[in-house]
Amino acid sequence: MNTNKISKAQELEDRLVDFAVLILEITDNLPNKRSCNYLGDQLMRSGTSPALNYGEAQFAESRNDFIHKIKICLKELKESKICITIIERRSYLADARQLDKAKNEVGELVNIFTKSAKTASENKIKK
Repeated sequence: MNTNKISKAQELEDRLVDFAVLILEITDNLPNKRSCNYLGDQLMRSGTSPALNYGEAQFAESRNDFIHKIKICLKELKESKICITIIERRSYLADARQLDKAKNEVGELVNIFTKSAKTASENKIKK
């Protein structure tokens, strides 16, 4: 593996960890309401999962295992995106800056993982 790939993988891992931290900050700031507790729990799981699954993907046992773990990251990111949108539409946070930051980052991460899954699947077919 060349240094460029290592640094890109580390950069993506760092972004996922930062996203997880942002999600935890958002969930900690939600009001203590039944609906917020439910959405907060969902978002906490789906928003932290991609960092953990990406860590597993980096040491996948096969190309199929890698593709599977990348697709899990993608599914969790899409779930997070929807949950963030629900929280935003319900105006659960007085200061929407964290939600705006999370929406932007999750959109970029979804694009990255969509491309990564597609590329890995295409490379699997070529080999």
